[in-house]
Formats: sequence, structure tokens, C-alpha cells
Amino acid sequence: MAVGVLGGLGLGVAPAALAAGEDITFIQGVKGDGFYISMACGVEARADKAGANVKVVGPEKFDATLQKPILDAVIASKPDAILIAPNDVKAMQKPLEKARKAGIEVVLVDTTVNKPKRVAVSEISSNNYAGGAAALRAVKRAGVTGGKVMGIGVRPGISTTDARDAGFKDAVAKDSNFEFIGQEYSQNEPAIAAQITTASIAANPDLKAIFASNLFSAQGAATGIKQAGKEGEIVVIGFDAGPDQIKALKDGTVQALIAQKPYNIGTQGVTQALRAIKGKKTKSKITTGFTILTDQNVNTNFGQKAAYRSEC
Repeated sequence: MAVGVLGGLGLGVAPAALAAGEDITFIQGVKGDGFYISMACGVEARADKAGANVKVVGPEKFDATLQKPILDAVIASKPDAILIAPNDVKAMQKPLEKARKAGIEVVLVDTTVNKPKRVAVSEISSNNYAGGAAALRAVKRAGVTGGKVMGIGVRPGISTTDARDAGFKDAVAKDSNFEFIGQEYSQNEPAIAAQITTASIAANPDLKAIFASNLFSAQGAATGIKQAGKEGEIVVIGFDAGPDQIKALKDGTVQALIAQKPYNIGTQGVTQALRAIKGKKTKSKITTGFTILTDQNVNTNFGQKAAYRSEC
């Protein structure tokens, strides 16, 4: 395998020439994130085994306006296949349809678009809805038996976090011991999440737990709890297990993490792309699992394997 760079994150260049094997480009949701780095490691490993060439690129922020021009440049380079984590279900639909019209095989990894069958030969992701439901189980494991809970997400329109938020809300609705007081959005800004948290505590001083469906929401929730003088009284459940999330768990900023399996998503993404390139049947949808990390298992072999990578 040869690994290249195309206007984005480079993961090094192997000695082999880029001319040999199938050409695959992986467009991450955002550069530098442990989740997508781990996924890229899986992409690399599977491509290396198959003798395919990989280029890894991604926007500086999780933003469709930044991801679209990267996709356009990739389409112009005419790879055999694109693996992509779309930044928005609506905004990335038409650009990906353009890729398909250009004869490029598309595999959606992690996130999706409104009409995936129009653009992709396969969708591969965690069961984010089930992950959101698992967050309530994590709340209970943390010793909360009932009371008011809330969710803080990123923004509507991101398929993965939308599913997590819905999974948590629906799980709460099925348990009469808990009351869901609302879903708020941080716009991926810790400061906004902190403001939401302090305001929610002021209105609901008996708040028991917060499910924060991404890193920055969790960081802001923890800050808001501290500002409100409620440390140790309100449980925060986070999502993902990158270096920053693991540190937050070990520091006690969050009490549990719902960890996905991005490496597996990456390997399976390449497998489906290669099958499509060769005209073989692909699986239209593949769902991967998740694990719950706590301070009791994060330092075990199990916990270390579940943690995301900072490099391959």
C-alpha cells in the first residue's frame, strides 16, 4: 500500500509507487480527531493487505462548507473509490451524487446523507441510537436511580449525533423513574455547553445527569457543573474514547464514555469499496458495536483496546 496526501491530513508515504493497485481516498469528518485517526488506521491496514493505495484528507473543522471543496478536489483526482464521513445529511447529498455520476464508488463511514442509496454502495457505522440508549444504562451504573436528566448535542442535521440524542431520549421515556427535561445543542462549542448547563441547573437544581453526545458538549457540561457548584452531584456521560475523552474520564470530568469501534469501520469500509471496484456484491448497511468505559475498566486491557488512537 502507498499512503498519500491530498490537501489534508497526511499519514506518511510508503515506498511503493502510487501507480499500483486500486486508488482509494478517505475523507475524514474532521482532521486530528482520535475517532477518525483510528478509522484511518483501519483503512490503512486493510488497504495494505489488499495492495491498494490510500490518500487521507479532511477539513479542519466538522463543517460541510469546508468538506465540500475537499470532496470536489478528490472527485477531480478520479480515484476508484471514496470513503467519506459526510459533515451534513443535506449539504453533502448533491456533491456525493456528483461523485457517483463520475463513476467513483462511494462508501459512507460513520455519518450518512438523506438519500444514501443514491450515492453509496455501502454504509458503515456504529448503532448510534443504541449507543444513546446505552448512555442511560451508564447513568444507572454511576449510581443514579432516577430523576431529571437532559441531553446536550452538537446541532441538528448530523446523522450520528441525532441518533445518539434520540436513543437517549427514547430510553428515558421508557423508564418511569427518569424525567427528560430537554435536548440542547452546543454548536460544538464548550462555552455554549457550559452556558446551557448552568442555565439548566438554575432552572432545575435537582438535575441528576447529562448525556453529552460529543467531546465538546461533555467538556462544557463539566465546566457548567463546576461553575454551578454541583461537582459530584451531577453525572456526565460522554461519547467516544479519544485521548481527550479518556483523560476526562480518568480526571472525573465525565463518569462514563460510550466508545465506538472506528478501526473496524475503516477496515470494513475498504473491504466494501474493493468489492464494488471489482464488480462484486456489497453489503448495503453494516452496523458495528460499542462499549461502555468507566473509571473501573479504563485502565484494563479491555479499556486500552477500546481507546482510540492518536497515531497508527
